[in-house]
Amino acid sequence: MGRELTEAIVDGILGGGVYALMAVGLTLIFGVLDIINIAQGILVVLGAYLSYVLSVHLHLDLFVGLLVTVPAMFLVGIAIQWAFIRPLRGRERTSMSLLATYAVAIIIEGVLYLIFGSNYVNLNASYVTSGPKIFGFYLDYIYIYGFVLALLLVAAIYYMLYRTQFGRTIRATMQDHTAARIVGINVNRVQMLTFGIGVAVTAVGGMVFGATGGGFNPNTGYDLISRLLAIIILGGMGSIVGAMLAAIFMITLEAVVDVLWSPSWSVVVFYGVLVLVLAIRPQGVLGRKEARAQ
Repeated sequence: MGRELTEAIVDGILGGGVYALMAVGLTLIFGVLDIINIAQGILVVLGAYLSYVLSVHLHLDLFVGLLVTVPAMFLVGIAIQWAFIRPLRGRERTSMSLLATYAVAIIIEGVLYLIFGSNYVNLNASYVTSGPKIFGFYLDYIYIYGFVLALLLVAAIYYMLYRTQFGRTIRATMQDHTAARIVGINVNRVQMLTFGIGVAVTAVGGMVFGATGGGFNPNTGYDLISRLLAIIILGGMGSIVGAMLAAIFMITLEAVVDVLWSPSWSVVVFYGVLVLVLAIRPQGVLGRKEARAQ
């Protein structure tokens, strides 16, 4: 049991990094645009399918393929924001954005079903099924690479937000759209680019998820979005660091409960902890009432 528990903790921490890759984009979009992108789950799946096409048909390495999929998903994000989010106006903008992004999710899911069908597929590479022996068990390299990639990506986004001029415009837009416009910030441009960045991140998360998740199909996006929403709510809506920490904590907790108790209870505990934390601290662990990002 000791070895199994250790394996569950290690797998949970590294698996949490995978979910952090997918959750960071969602929380960034919420912080700047004040919308919840329901389509984020299916966009992760779209990113996984793009990696699948490049790997199977063009024989590109999964990580090399990111040089194609990240810019492609950035353009997809720009197009979605321009066509579905930007036209929304008024006090009902946030609630209407839920319907708009849900419509986007349905459209993308339908296209993926049309092209790929309903069969589950996997992303394969030598480092997906091989790795070092740690604490008496083997750990696939993809989990290690994915966790390191998550740390680098979160650090890069954090640096962008707090060490660049564009980051200052993003934070100003997060705090007050009207004030940002008064000081000359092109809020529409900031929102469009931020949405593009938030979706571009899903290319990375989708690739790692597709290689570690045990298979995916167009319907996988529904389970993903429920988990991602739970993670960013727990971490604090708009908090980049909170999303990272919440992802690692929640996935590790689920893995430990799976081993010590029962797989059927792991999901119950996952969402039960979310309810408990929000009952005590409604803004999430690292969320603030005054500001959306930290």
